[in-house]
Amino acid sequence: MDGASADVTMAQVRDLQASLFPICTKGSFLNNLLNRTLRNSQIDINADGDTRQLDSKLRDVKEVFPLMKEVDCPYQAARWPMECQVLDDPVVHIHPTLASYSEKEPLYKFTGKEIQPKQVGEDSGEVIFKYYPISSVNYFCRSAVGGSACSLAHSSQDPSDLIFESRFESGNLAKVVKITSTYYELSLRSDMYTNRHTQWFYFRIENTKKNIKYRFSIVNMYKSESLFTAGMKPLLYSTKDASQKNVGWRRCGESIAYYKNDAPNGDSEDNPRYIFSFLLEFPHDMDTVYLAYNYPYTYTDLQDYLIKLKDDPVKAVFTKLRVLCRTLAGNNVHYLTVTEPCQEEDPKQKKVIVLTARVHPSETPSSWMMKGFIDFLTGDSLQAKELRNRFIFKLIPMLNPDGVVVGNSRCSLNGRDLNRQYRSVIRDAHPVIWHTKLMLRRLIEERQVVMFCDLHAHSRKSNIFMYGCEGKGHEGRKLQEQIFPLLLHKNAPEKFSFEDCNFNIQRSKENTARVVVWLMGVENSYTMEASFCGSSLGSRANTHLTIKDFEDIGQTFCETLLDYYNEDPRNVCD
Repeated sequence: MDGASADVTMAQVRDLQASLFPICTKGSFLNNLLNRTLRNSQIDINADGDTRQLDSKLRDVKEVFPLMKEVDCPYQAARWPMECQVLDDPVVHIHPTLASYSEKEPLYKFTGKEIQPKQVGEDSGEVIFKYYPISSVNYFCRSAVGGSACSLAHSSQDPSDLIFESRFESGNLAKVVKITSTYYELSLRSDMYTNRHTQWFYFRIENTKKNIKYRFSIVNMYKSESLFTAGMKPLLYSTKDASQKNVGWRRCGESIAYYKNDAPNGDSEDNPRYIFSFLLEFPHDMDTVYLAYNYPYTYTDLQDYLIKLKDDPVKAVFTKLRVLCRTLAGNNVHYLTVTEPCQEEDPKQKKVIVLTARVHPSETPSSWMMKGFIDFLTGDSLQAKELRNRFIFKLIPMLNPDGVVVGNSRCSLNGRDLNRQYRSVIRDAHPVIWHTKLMLRRLIEERQVVMFCDLHAHSRKSNIFMYGCEGKGHEGRKLQEQIFPLLLHKNAPEKFSFEDCNFNIQRSKENTARVVVWLMGVENSYTMEASFCGSSLGSRANTHLTIKDFEDIGQTFCETLLDYYNEDPRNVCD
């Protein structure tokens, strides 16, 4: 591309930026006019601060707002939609030293003899647990700390029955039908205010008995393809193992099957359901265990972690924790700035790297990767200090805390996938995305943003890999976007797969963070995906990825940044 064409392209990018983010300063004529004419009363916070209310259903109104304010970051208990029942006692899991997660956990090996039970249902079984949050309208209206008090959700008359519960942070289980004393059919709750996205599960079982094989069938899974068909096992946490042996989450289950549910359910043929069925033996009698789709990481977990970071007197010198905005439910969206105090004459010479995570609530590996990244970046190694000296890091660890709190799989409380909203300018409907884009726009105007990466997890592929944006511009920059993933593959060859990376921009991805940030002018704009399942590479082939693996790739990401931005002129990656 010649220089004139390049200038036209950059002009187009600037025009797009301006259309996406029309910024006006406080007190300006345009700002005052827009505030008078476009203001609405969709979201109202009551004077007592206890509830947050949407006065009317969210409307697609495009608005222009003044710049955000930085707000200090106190601890805040999770806010729930008012119709959600929440247990008083919070769930706490131990996280043993990462050495305990270094043991390789193999994938399930299929025998060809796995049975595929058909759904029996309520007519021939007994409903022993049922919990569906009930709202008079099918959209979010109000929230409160702790939601609503719990009513009885258990109806079993047999003292030997297992006892199920999911009314805690990130929990998801809607109904349990007892078919026999050892066979239970489970249904998940769809994402709130939708009838779709049943993938994430996280629930508690009490009154267990060991040396008995129980079969569990989750009968309303949403996706036609699943890593359960590739050998992925669910996760189990035993409170007795945790207290007696310091053992945390581990893989479990045998006779695993994932297949289409042929039972009629009243839905259209375009919305089929699938069954995930498995056998399980509990490790102890009278234990309390938890089962989960992947390693849970809750909003409270994040806040506990960030507050400890904020209160560390050493790390406080180079970290700054703030609230980017508040969600529809009033939960804080935190963002963290990490950099050494600037010694340069012109502090704006420092380049910026931006990372975000957890836009999809079920994708907990993204939180563990972010934690590994922050742990390394705020550590005392020479590499960490060099990164802090050379760059400013802007990190948003949890983009969708509302969805995380209520146990959604994909959506926010407005029933939308937030990673398909990056082209919109609808502050009331998508406040987190609006403020994230505004932060990015301000950074791009003030400094050079050299990399953006949005952390995710993948439900159909193995390994850890990246999606990028293939440049169509200057010939000298051709394939530039592929260099960093290639270096990451070199540094983590048994976890990160360059072959699984893709740099094409599909039409269905045009509204995602990766593509929109690239259109804003950030050449190295990525999505990094970690498999929910495991690796197919080297000695790690056919084993599950663990918390340690996710945290390690966060560390490796940091180390690879130094390789990529090595100032040695002989380095082609400079």
